Amino acid sequence: MTAQLPSPGRCLRDAWAAGPIAIPGAFNPLVAKLAERIGFSAVYLSGGALSAGNGVPDIGLLTLTEFVQQAQLTVQATSLPVLCDADTGFGESLNVERTVQLFEQAGVAGIHLEDQQMPKRCGHLSGKSLVEPEVMAAKIRAAVAARRDPDFVIIARTDARGVTGYDDAVKRALLYLQAGADAIFPEALQTEEEFIEFSHALLCPLLANMTEFGKGPLLDVQNLGRMGYRMILFPLTAFRAAMKAAEDTLKDLFAAGTQKASLGNMQTRAELYDLLGYAGYEERDREYFG
Repeated sequence: MTAQLPSPGRCLRDAWAAGPIAIPGAFNPLVAKLAERIGFSAVYLSGGALSAGNGVPDIGLLTLTEFVQQAQLTVQATSLPVLCDADTGFGESLNVERTVQLFEQAGVAGIHLEDQQMPKRCGHLSGKSLVEPEVMAAKIRAAVAARRDPDFVIIARTDARGVTGYDDAVKRALLYLQAGADAIFPEALQTEEEFIEFSHALLCPLLANMTEFGKGPLLDVQNLGRMGYRMILFPLTAFRAAMKAAEDTLKDLFAAGTQKASLGNMQTRAELYDLLGYAGYEERDREYFG
């Protein structure tokens, strides 16, 4: 009898228990494959990267269906647990039930929900508004009730630091824990001291967001681990680097009329095919035809 493999949620929980773990944003399924090959323990589907990759800002324009479709494609490309941005849950508490069900059916390890009002904003921009704490707590309770696998991870993100202040962020996080959240994501803490103080106030798994060009310091995984953070997100690191490389390459192509100068910065055909497992596809195809 074949032993049952642990669920994606259990894999993510085991990874952070042995962590801290760096979780890079995978802006397409092939990047998830690459992250697995390099040795990461989990990958992240960022709403910011997904929105930008579709040519729109991260203000809640994409739908639940679009998120889940990308999540499913990412899951199919890697054996790593996939953590997904679920924005505000795509509605109120009853909508959150369906959000959890669809993400879980897609095979992801877990999601995070945030306490912003729609239209939402990037966590490091001004102009955000928050729902009442009790409204967010109700969403967390709905998310917990809707999951079939008790190991499916529900992370509560609070954006209060940039709106109502640090103390309210702590207060909200404690309420969300009481509502059943498995971990807390304090968005846009502004100093290293705040990261330390927050970890002392919340005795639970914590997620730190190390997004570039934001309001907070860029701290390393080991340092954050010593503070008590178990998951460290790098949501748009690879995306930003890839977009800058694409910009530089296209400018050079436009100016020179040839890509020759950029060849040294490219993944070769052999490297791409190796990452894709191209030879294995050809071998299986030959076997099927005898």
